[in-house]
Amino acid sequence: QVQLVESGGGLVQAGGSLRLSCLASARTFSSYTMGWFRQAPGKEREFVAAITWNGGNKYYADSVKARFTISRDVAKNTFYLQMDSLKPEDTAVYYCAAKLGVSNNAAYYARSTLYSYWGQGTQVTVSS
Repeated sequence: QVQLVESGGGLVQAGGSLRLSCLASARTFSSYTMGWFRQAPGKEREFVAAITWNGGNKYYADSVKARFTISRDVAKNTFYLQMDSLKPEDTAVYYCAAKLGVSNNAAYYARSTLYSYWGQGTQVTVSS
């Protein structure tokens, strides 16, 4: 069983930055993938970024590439989403997620239905 607890959301002006954290608890994260998704009002949940726990391979949605950075701290069992140059369209509830397994296919990481464990979500609001 994996438990995920997020923190770090809030209100920020366009162009600003926020860092989201997700504390993960489990016996081991070997071969796990950790991801971030978001859901804006009236829209479907969408992939933001993912990282493999062992190798640290990273994958991003095109809409956030070069602005967001996913990372993990193995010693702290925590992974992060650093969000820079935020835009109003980044406003959403952000969820961290985890699943067992990795792949060489980048599209694999964007499929929310493959993630078994989810955090409670944290609101990010970007004002214009």
